[in-house]
Amino acid sequence: MSKEFWDQNFSDKEFVYGKQANQFIQQKSHLLSKNSTIGCFAEGEGRNAIYLADLGHEVIAYDQSTVGLEKAKQLAVEQGVNVQAIPMDLTKEKVISRQFDAAIMVFGHVPAEDQHFFIHNIIAAVKPGGYVMFEVYSEDQLDYQTGGPREKEMLYHPSDVLQWIMPHHCLHFYYGEVDRKEGKKHTGLSHVIQTVIKKKD
Repeated sequence: MSKEFWDQNFSDKEFVYGKQANQFIQQKSHLLSKNSTIGCFAEGEGRNAIYLADLGHEVIAYDQSTVGLEKAKQLAVEQGVNVQAIPMDLTKEKVISRQFDAAIMVFGHVPAEDQHFFIHNIIAAVKPGGYVMFEVYSEDQLDYQTGGPREKEMLYHPSDVLQWIMPHHCLHFYYGEVDRKEGKKHTGLSHVIQTVIKKKD
C-alpha cells in the first residue's frame, strides 16, 4: 500500500485505530528495561509509541505516512510526552542498525514480496540482546473481516514468520484468535500472529 493510501487513511479527524496502545504491546511491555530506547515501526498515528514514551522510554516512531506521524506528534503533545517521528518507507529504506534496545511493530502490513526485508529491517535496528515484539494479522484474518487488509498477499503466514525469527531466541509465539477493539478499523474477534524475540547476534 502506498504512502498516498496511508495518508488518506489517516486523514480522518478521528484516530482511526484509537489512542490506546495495542493490548499485546501492553502485556509484553514489562520485558523492557527502564529508560530503553525503542523503535516503533509502521507506527501510524502513534498510539503505541506514546504509551511507551509515557512509561519513560526514549521512542522513535517510523511510518511512511506523514499524515499519520503528524497525528502521532499531536497525541504526544496531548499526553505530555516526547516522541521523535521519522517518515520512512521501511520496505525500501534501511534503518540504522543496532541503535535500539527494543523494537515493536503492530499491524504493519506490506506486500508479501516486501515482508522479509521489512521484518529484517526491524530486527537489524535492535542491539544484540534487545527485544523485538510484533502482532500482525495472519492470512486466516480474511475469514474474520474485523480489520486489516482484504488481500491475502498483504497478510502474514506463520511459517514465514518462524523462518525470519529462527536465528534468535523466541520468547513468545502465538498463532490464533484474539479480540481487538482498536478504533473503528480493528473491531472484534481476529486471527493474529504474535512474536517476541531476544536478538541473538
